[in-house]
Amino acid sequence: MTLDHSPKTETSFGHPAAEPGHAAPPPPPPPHTPPRKPVTRGRLTLRIVITLVVLALLGAALYGFNTFRAKAISDFFANNKPPPTPVALAEATVQTIPKYLSAIGTLQAARQVTVAPEVAGRVDRIPFESGTRVKAGDPLVQLNDATEQADLLAQRAQARLAELNLERYRDLRRSQATPQSNVDQYQAQLDEINANMKRTSALIGQKLIKAPFDGDLGIRQVNVGDYVNPGATIVTLTDLSQLYVNFTLPEQTLPKLSVGQGVLVNVDALPGRDFEAKITTIEPQVSADTRAIKVQATLDNRERQLRPGMFANVRVVLPPQPNTLTVPETAVDYTVYGDSVFVASNGKTPDGKEQMVVNRKPVKVGDRLADRVEIRSGINPGDRVVVSGQLKLANGAAVVPAEANPLTPPQSLPQN
Repeated sequence: MTLDHSPKTETSFGHPAAEPGHAAPPPPPPPHTPPRKPVTRGRLTLRIVITLVVLALLGAALYGFNTFRAKAISDFFANNKPPPTPVALAEATVQTIPKYLSAIGTLQAARQVTVAPEVAGRVDRIPFESGTRVKAGDPLVQLNDATEQADLLAQRAQARLAELNLERYRDLRRSQATPQSNVDQYQAQLDEINANMKRTSALIGQKLIKAPFDGDLGIRQVNVGDYVNPGATIVTLTDLSQLYVNFTLPEQTLPKLSVGQGVLVNVDALPGRDFEAKITTIEPQVSADTRAIKVQATLDNRERQLRPGMFANVRVVLPPQPNTLTVPETAVDYTVYGDSVFVASNGKTPDGKEQMVVNRKPVKVGDRLADRVEIRSGINPGDRVVVSGQLKLANGAAVVPAEANPLTPPQSLPQN
């Protein structure tokens, strides 16, 4: 007997495949699944109600927590008030203040010239040093005048001869030995020679350049041996004993100006010092371009502390203004929304205790003087205003007066 060792095949479901000539066995039946019950309307409604109730409870819990937290924070800050701010106070006072018309100007010498020759020539001698003080008539520069001196000597000789000829012909005329025309001719000749002598003497004088007035010399611009032309700069001469202050003011100030009115002048080179001057000239015309009027004041500068060309701050003195309310300049808070001050007053805390508080009050500011400013409206005399520490303040803020004003400069500065 022969054995069949051929491999058995299986179906895709894991069952042995049917042998050739035999029918395939039927597949096993599927497992039994119980049928699903349909969801009724009552159950769906119950589920939705339960979900809404849960969401409502969660929302209420979250709202209650936020409300409790906000109340706790507000109670904390309400009971945790900052301590009063220390500030420096000053009293608004009524006083008489000086009034001025402020302007800017320039100092100009009353007499200042650039020394220059009237004729051309070579410099022979310079008898001055730069920066020295000279008197009127002192020689400054001598130009070469040898030719003119020689011409003068020749003209003097001609004049003597012309005088002799004139006397001779006058004697002849008295004796009727010569006509009058010869006497007139020699007289004209003598007059012409004398005129030439004066012309030569004037030319010699022009070549000796002298100081036209008392003053201080500048830096000389020529040396011995230089050839100078007419108008060439030799040196400047300035009289520093008297200066002009030139400045302009708006045309609206014209009724307040008058000749002889006092003027205070200060310069950056000498801070803190005022120099007194008086108005000497008011321009009769108002500039059509700037609508300003030019004013000139005269300043006594015999101490020679000021120099021409300096920038000057000018204040025209006006009659003083009485009964003017002023506060320290640091008390005013200048903003784009307007000027204001903090006024301190006595108040009470919620628990009934006395406490000083401040309130911001708008003010209208007027003129400024040394360290105070005019208040035209907004506060009353006697009000206490804050002069330092305003940055930490607001309306109703509690304050306490400081022992000293930190903005007050010390009496003496520390030395290194």
